[in-house]
Amino acid sequence: MTARSLVRLLLCLALCLGVGFTAGIVTAPEIPTWYASLQKPSWMPPNWAFPVVWNILYAMMGVSLWLLWDRFDDPIAARKAIGLFFFQLALNFAWSPVFFWLHRPVEALFIIALLAVSIAATIAFALKAQRIAGWLLVPYLAWVSYATTLNAGIVALNPSL
Repeated sequence: MTARSLVRLLLCLALCLGVGFTAGIVTAPEIPTWYASLQKPSWMPPNWAFPVVWNILYAMMGVSLWLLWDRFDDPIAARKAIGLFFFQLALNFAWSPVFFWLHRPVEALFIIALLAVSIAATIAFALKAQRIAGWLLVPYLAWVSYATTLNAGIVALNPSL
């Protein structure tokens, strides 16, 4: 790996993990207070699982972005995949403050549903540009799809929101 490639990898990891870190700052104070007061679906995992899973996913996202930037096979598909990657990353970034800080689970549900669709589109272009980059995003799509059901469950179980 060249120095340039290593710098790109570190930038991609820092960006994706930074999004996760920022989301954690917004989320953490709300867990023992507002979030604890909500009715949650029976398929909700324990709170400790979220940071573990998300850190792994953000690292995989960072590697995927790096592969799209540094090791692509199809430059046109890579540009499209990177554009979609940044769009889905912005949606990812928006979800936590809307859900946790603004206490708006209904609006967050729309964001996370759009996020799942945009991840699927990112994967489609990433698979054409750099196969491994696309496959690295599949667990992310699976988790966001699951998280969408959790968000929907919270909306259904807390109609006063």
